[in-house]
Formats: sequence, C-alpha cells, structure tokens
Amino acid sequence: MTRFEPPDPTTQLALTIAQAADERKGRDILLLRVAELSYLADYFVLVTGYSSAQVRAIARGIQDQVAEQWHAQPRHQEGSAEGGWVLQDYGDVIVHIFLPKEREFYDLERFWAHAERLAFSPVG
Repeated sequence: MTRFEPPDPTTQLALTIAQAADERKGRDILLLRVAELSYLADYFVLVTGYSSAQVRAIARGIQDQVAEQWHAQPRHQEGSAEGGWVLQDYGDVIVHIFLPKEREFYDLERFWAHAERLAFSPVG
C-alpha cells in the first residue's frame, strides 16, 4: 500500500494562488514546477485574464488570499499599472498574469516546456 504524502508548503502555496486566480475568473491556469530547472523559484503559476482590469483584479485576489492564508505579501510586484502582464514574486512561487496577447507573445509554456505540470482543476 502506498502512503499518502501531503503536498509540501510550496506546492500548497502554488495551489492557493491558482485557486485565488480561479475565483477571480482567471483562465488557462497552469502550474509549472521549475525547481529542478531554475534557481529563480520552485513554481511558476500562469494565468490569463481578459482585460487589464481583470488582470489587476486577479492579482489583488491572489495577494488578498495569500495574505489571509499564508500571512505573506509578494516580495516584488510589477505591471499592475499597465495590466497587460502582472508579475508577483512570492519567493518560491512566481505568478504571471497575462492578457491573451501577452501570454501568446511571451509563450512561457513553450519556454518551460520541459517543466513538470502540476494538476489543477478549476472550480469556476
């Protein structure tokens, strides 16, 4: 019989972020485990929003949820003023929230194609 191993805290943080993005109607949510490939972070969470206002709302929703559940704020955040691509750095988890055009242009999924994809089932 296989023993159940609960996810580590970093994986839990990435899932919290994905759930918060889903609650703000973020789409195409993808969690990439990059720990073995990069020293930057353990996970990237990629999210699409369909307007600048939605991208900013997703970022605020993530920030609020992480503050509430993890008592943490992003170490750094960029792009909130423009709203085309917001980056939030939580140390071990880096969040990228894109408008569709920006997500397609930067194509981080292809760049990190060799990264492990973590299962996430959106509720919304």
